Amino acid sequence: MLSDVKHIFKLDPAKEISDEHLERLAESKTDLIVVGGTDNVTEDNVLDLLARVRRFSIPLALEISNTESVIGGFDHYFIPVVFNTTNIKYHNGLLVEALQEFHDIIDYDEVSILPYIILNEECKAFNKAECYLPDEETLTSLVNMIDKLYESKYLYIECSGTLIDVDTLKHIHSQLKNSHLIYGGGIKNREEFKERKPFANTLVVGNSIYDDFTQALKTTNEVE
Repeated sequence: MLSDVKHIFKLDPAKEISDEHLERLAESKTDLIVVGGTDNVTEDNVLDLLARVRRFSIPLALEISNTESVIGGFDHYFIPVVFNTTNIKYHNGLLVEALQEFHDIIDYDEVSILPYIILNEECKAFNKAECYLPDEETLTSLVNMIDKLYESKYLYIECSGTLIDVDTLKHIHSQLKNSHLIYGGGIKNREEFKERKPFANTLVVGNSIYDDFTQALKTTNEVE
């Protein structure tokens, strides 16, 4: 799903976005729109975004926050699996719930596990998933476990609300042999996107859509 995806706009269904801004995102040079959020994600607000984005030709994926908000009509579905959680519920609990509820209708070609390492202690996802902050050695071990033991297709480094240090992202990227590296968190403008572009296969722009739309949109200028 993400092999050729360099840029993602991530939309939070619990946040407001105008039709004009949505159209400009969908018709930009972004490769994919992902719908997903940490809290207040409902069937109604997911359906609303789905209907509004489907007017355009841009590929659309759903990152599953809870099984109650899962609806058909997306091109792909991502199930987060958090690796630096202290609660197994957030490692495979959502995955088990999804399989229990939808196993009869799942098209497994349209579903991917998305291994997460969340590195911002202040973000909602870190606290909701009961994460711990790994030191450098532990972080390297987690990355190698996901990449070389699980041989996961993807690895998502999440720093929602803050910007990862370039050297840290470079170190993570250098460890990978199998996993497609996705980074999301704190990218507010074209320059920050450009600095991190060499050290991730895919970069995600999310919160800045709502904080400074013009600068968020300019990040697509770095898409080749």
